[in-house]
Amino acid sequence: MKPRRYIISAALLLAALAFACILAAQEASFKLDVQLVRLLVTVKNPAGDLVGSLESRDFELFDSGVKQNITVFEHQTNQPLSVTLLIDTSGSMDKDLKVATVSLAKFLNALVKEGNPDDAASLYSFNDQVTLLNSFTRRLTRLEDSLKPLKGDAGTSLYDAIYLSTSALRSRDGRHVLVVVTDGGDTTSTKKYSDALSSILRAEAVLYPIVIVPITNPSGRNIGGEHALETLARSSGGLAFYPTVEQLDRTFADILRELRTQYLIGYYPHGPLAGDGKFHTVRLELPHRQDLRISTRTGYYGEVSR
Repeated sequence: MKPRRYIISAALLLAALAFACILAAQEASFKLDVQLVRLLVTVKNPAGDLVGSLESRDFELFDSGVKQNITVFEHQTNQPLSVTLLIDTSGSMDKDLKVATVSLAKFLNALVKEGNPDDAASLYSFNDQVTLLNSFTRRLTRLEDSLKPLKGDAGTSLYDAIYLSTSALRSRDGRHVLVVVTDGGDTTSTKKYSDALSSILRAEAVLYPIVIVPITNPSGRNIGGEHALETLARSSGGLAFYPTVEQLDRTFADILRELRTQYLIGYYPHGPLAGDGKFHTVRLELPHRQDLRISTRTGYYGEVSR
């Protein structure tokens, strides 16, 4: 009779193991259905200085008006950076391209040598056409060699450049950043402002437009184009800069400093709209430090629950 008892015991054990595997599979499937929303956050005081000493308890977070629990919080996050650089090579940029590319090369050098060993950059040029010069790489010589022959010609397909370049960002691990060097607004794109904004938000990218100011008189500048870039940047949690050519080095240094002082805040959204595939507005507050200014993206597109 003993062998029979052993057989029954073994059968019960196998059944228990099978049941445990089913539960584990169901749990894993459930976890995959929950979308972690990550926010890259910059905080500044009234003087414009970066503030990096806040704690999770200092923040309150709302998704579509519903308060959320912060589950991920990092000071000065060191998650790898994927930085896509878009440089305007339209005709109006020709006179400033040499200085701009030298400053851009310095920025790339600092990005690769001073940060996370997995930080990488890609490079595009755009006039009336968008050209991929380098896919994501850490090889400075390749990036620098691509910058040297650039010359200015034709129109400015800025929205096309943003739309096309963000697709490669979406599959990258870590933080996603777009830096655009231009002297004005869009003139020749087939894509629209709304397409550019949607592509930035879907890529979870932070946009930093650098608008080189050739003249200070507003009557000779593309104010409408500049305003559009400001709004794109603000919606992504970024910031627009307006340097002269001589101020480019400092501008790139300011952007790099922001990237090194970002908070990473994450949460699993809950509420009636979670996982509906639609656009969700996000609001981040510092209820006890209202003197500080928060920069983060204004929302995201929720994944459809499976």
